[in-house]
Amino acid sequence: MLMRICVITSAKFPPEEGIGNFIYNMSKEFIRKGNQVTIITRGSSSKIKEEDFEGIRLYRVPFFPLYPIHVQIHGLFVRKLIKSKEPDFDIIHFHTPLPPVIKTNLPTITTVHTPMKTDTAKVELVNPFSVAVKLQGKISCLIESKLFKISDKITSVASSVSQELGEYGLNPNDVEVIGNGVKENLFCPLKRNTDEKYILYTGRLSYRKGLFDFIECGVNICSRYPDINFKLTGKGPLFEKLNKIVQESGSEDRFEFLGHVEKSKLIELYQNATIFVLPSHYEGLPTTLLEAMSCGLPVVATAVSGNLDVIESGNNGILVPIKSPDKMAEAVSSLLDDENLRTELGIAARKTIEEKFTWDAISNKILRCYNSIL
Repeated sequence: MLMRICVITSAKFPPEEGIGNFIYNMSKEFIRKGNQVTIITRGSSSKIKEEDFEGIRLYRVPFFPLYPIHVQIHGLFVRKLIKSKEPDFDIIHFHTPLPPVIKTNLPTITTVHTPMKTDTAKVELVNPFSVAVKLQGKISCLIESKLFKISDKITSVASSVSQELGEYGLNPNDVEVIGNGVKENLFCPLKRNTDEKYILYTGRLSYRKGLFDFIECGVNICSRYPDINFKLTGKGPLFEKLNKIVQESGSEDRFEFLGHVEKSKLIELYQNATIFVLPSHYEGLPTTLLEAMSCGLPVVATAVSGNLDVIESGNNGILVPIKSPDKMAEAVSSLLDDENLRTELGIAARKTIEEKFTWDAISNKILRCYNSIL
């Protein structure tokens, strides 16, 4: 059964982060399989703008950053648009965080990437913006609770996220885990074209990503392995602090902050890296982990949330405790000292992706969810 799907999200387009990439890739798969996709997201303060975005019908709906009522105000415009377009859709798919709550006669499904109760509880009070997010937490959770009440089905990207939804009074067993996906034909292993050995991190340079642990681990490794470098991609508020720590350590010539990199460059970085490290203190199911594994990289990741859905420690990667740079360094060292282990873990990592985390597999899971409520 082919469907006309409407996706409602707060993610930016073109996508700039994990959730936006999830929605984009999911939508492209739906279209490839003959379905129609419309995405409704936040625009500017001007009127509604409609465009074709690579075969996706995209509506940018007026958004005013008037916190803490920004979601409700945005929702007024989205509600009006949905009312006029409702006959054009078969199903509405909400993606957290914080899409507007829209009541409709159509079947509705919500995918939770990170519950707001979990998200706001883990916010570290480091600047005025983080304080505002913390204070707004109760309102955000109320919006999310209303969204769950109007949803015919709720899904999540990781088993841990389903468990966290128990805090909203939901039965975790009723939340279907659909996972996350990666373009396995694009993110694929290739023979390394460099003699440089480096440890790679990709993602935002922000709190909860465990980057202070990563730097401490890196300085430790640099003192014992003179031929190993560290590369970090991504932008974020921690750049200055991380760079200062590296300079003060005396290892500045061993660390490279690359900022935002284009996809082709990112793939090349994965394919030529020696090891990938994901030091996060919290994650849903991180796209970067799947990308690295898809490229056949041996990975060291913290034993949190969605990482536990993907990595069987010692089989297709290595898990370490959070906030434990010494344990992280031990794991990295064990891989640096054993090329055969690196190869074995990398092959198993790629196999895991091919079997469970392709966009073809993930989109089929979601389509089955749609059919279950139509």
